[in-house]
Amino acid sequence: MTKLYIGNKNYSSWSMRPWVLMKQAGIPFDEVVLRFDSFDAGSQFKDAIGALNPVAKVPVLVDGGLVIWDTLAIAEYLAETHPDKKLWPQAAADRARARSICAEMHSGFGGLRGHCGMNIEASLPEVGARLLREQPEVKSDLERIVQMWGDLLAQHGGPMLFGGFTIADAYFAPVGTRIKTYGLPVPAAITAYIERVQALPGVKAWIDDALAEKDFLAFEEPYRSGR
Repeated sequence: MTKLYIGNKNYSSWSMRPWVLMKQAGIPFDEVVLRFDSFDAGSQFKDAIGALNPVAKVPVLVDGGLVIWDTLAIAEYLAETHPDKKLWPQAAADRARARSICAEMHSGFGGLRGHCGMNIEASLPEVGARLLREQPEVKSDLERIVQMWGDLLAQHGGPMLFGGFTIADAYFAPVGTRIKTYGLPVPAAITAYIERVQALPGVKAWIDDALAEKDFLAFEEPYRSGR
């Protein structure tokens, strides 16, 4: 059985992407949770994940003797090994666009990711309002997300970014949780898209598990001193 190694579901946005993709697409796998204790060398988490891949980060997909530790590489591998699941859009132009926005997420949006860490359990609208006032990169990242999603939803008619569910929706699912956690203002059409994504069985299952964890990790909590 294929194994997917992930971190805490409340905090690990990169783990969320392939997990949601596989769950929603119906690709079977065994989940292995390596809970965060610290990201310092010598921590239990770093020792455990470092034994699997040289960058010592999650997620990691293990399929037989193959180990894949980059989220986008995992998605590409799953698309190649499960062509029947149609994980990328069917039209070549749409596939190119979907890959482009996933790569943009993979390497960009540093302001949103850095200041608005994924924290599904938390409700931090006052922090979100302050960040929009004080951190221009958060505002510009949010504006780009709204533009991107709005254009794709208008072009393809929804309900997902390219019509049906694809890797792109799994890739941006953690962004939707950030927008909700920090109460970031977005147009009604974007809110509706977030709600549709979070109602997908694969996404809902992740969120439910995240809410059930009840972990509070101080090094992941720059805005709270407790739950």
